[in-house]
Amino acid sequence: MSSRPRIVIASPHAAECTFIYDWLASEGFEPVRASNLARATEEIRDRPFDLLLVDVGFAFQEGVQAINLARARNAQTPIVVIGEPDPAAESQALARGAMYVARPVDRALLVCTVSMAVMESRPVRRSERKRARVDAVVEGVPSQIIDVSKEGLRLEIPRTRKAGPPPPFFNVRIPLLGVALVVRRMWTCRPPEPVRDAAWYGGELSQNSRRVELAWVSLVEALPTSRTSLEFH
Repeated sequence: MSSRPRIVIASPHAAECTFIYDWLASEGFEPVRASNLARATEEIRDRPFDLLLVDVGFAFQEGVQAINLARARNAQTPIVVIGEPDPAAESQALARGAMYVARPVDRALLVCTVSMAVMESRPVRRSERKRARVDAVVEGVPSQIIDVSKEGLRLEIPRTRKAGPPPPFFNVRIPLLGVALVVRRMWTCRPPEPVRDAAWYGGELSQNSRRVELAWVSLVEALPTSRTSLEFH
């Protein structure tokens, strides 16, 4: 799987495809547009992808159904269907193991849905996730680590006009440890109940020195396994 999750956007709606493409690209994904069923079929059958984002017409059109092609290739690949507010269409999508996003498409909802679907489809985390509040600096922006595992972390980063989303690979400086981590961004979404203008980013450690890895593992192992969140400033 590439460092940028590959998202196939299969839809005949050109304007909608354009802004969804821009949203996903700005969040670190690799979107690919397929404006007709022939192109969608080619992308699904012949090239690897991490998620299928498909118009309801393409998903269930009589004859070649994009959702069936995706399931035949990999039954575990997440699928998000976009359609009009329609309980019958939504039920049909859910019955096929897909998620349903109703128009008009909301950016925050769509990005969060795609991000979480990609994250959940990845291999199971090898170690326990532990909650904590640890001060950090992400690409110069004061932020907080809100949970950790030996392989990665979840960050809460304030949204500012001067700071865009972190790049696919970014630096996280942790004053408590006196180290800076190299992190690969895996997903992003808005907090479920935001108390401030911020975003969540999930990432895994990547290409760090042995010293940095040991410092990180020591921090994770020092945290209790209870659900109580500890704060470090």
